[in-house]
Amino acid sequence: MKRPALAFAAAGLALLLLALLGLSIGRYAINLFAPLDATAQDVLWRIRAPRVLAAILVGAALSAAGAAYQQLFRNPLVSPDILGVSAGSALGAVLGIFLSRDVVTIQAMAFLGGIATVGIVYAIGNAMRGHDPLLTLVLAGVLVGALAGAGVGLLKYIADPYNQLPAITFWLLGSLSGIAPPDLLSTLPAVLIGLLPLWLLRWQIDTLSLGDDEARALGVAVRPVRLSVIAGATLITAAVVSVSGIIGWVGLLVPHMARLLVGPRFVLLLPASLLLGGDYMLAVDTLARGSVAIEIPLGILTALIGTPVFIWVLLKARRSWQ
Repeated sequence: MKRPALAFAAAGLALLLLALLGLSIGRYAINLFAPLDATAQDVLWRIRAPRVLAAILVGAALSAAGAAYQQLFRNPLVSPDILGVSAGSALGAVLGIFLSRDVVTIQAMAFLGGIATVGIVYAIGNAMRGHDPLLTLVLAGVLVGALAGAGVGLLKYIADPYNQLPAITFWLLGSLSGIAPPDLLSTLPAVLIGLLPLWLLRWQIDTLSLGDDEARALGVAVRPVRLSVIAGATLITAAVVSVSGIIGWVGLLVPHMARLLVGPRFVLLLPASLLLGGDYMLAVDTLARGSVAIEIPLGILTALIGTPVFIWVLLKARRSWQ
């Protein structure tokens, strides 16, 4: 069996085993291979199953967006929040919490905040003609993201320290504890719509990684393709961040792991990132709620795990380059 096929088979098997593990463990242990009473069925279908599916969806979406951005910007250190989508989503969600809105409104404001931020970034980049378009987008993303971060800081400073501030801090650290089936139903269509251009343009994305001049020489419409990729990756990132909060490292780390297994071609890198992202996020979420009595925020855990793993990936990749 060829290496990519073996990698896909292993990742799929790991996803199945992790899903069974995630459905089984928790404060209320469930034996999936024995008859379930009413309480166990209620916990399984109303709490565990939506959370397992949400972890797979969030991990897969962030990883796919990270792979697309890294390929588009030709930079292995790029992550899904490079254009400020996470900062914009954070500002929208924090504003919703500050205004004491309901959960659905907070999620909608987070989604619209991420989309609006990237729209502003792209408008700034489009207005600055005569410069490197990718560098301009990155710089605009840093500036607008910093501005959104300042807005988050201001709202945290003036928020009610007893009610609003704890909710803001909890959202910013990332969690899937409040996931319900309606959240999945509202997020999945946006993720699928965002993935569609990434898959349809997979060959053009590979060509863009060679550089704009080379892509034009090969017949690729650079600006429309770039805009489509940015729009798709931004849509899926904003959609999942709006329900999970800020979860870092997934979109940066997992595409590197996928690249080591299947190579740099986006036609293989995208599905590998989807599978490995689901694996990684499901494993982290299961560890977050099953390792200690108090659930660990996902943003903290992904950073604690992601840093040493990323160092190992970089060292392994460096040996493969030599």
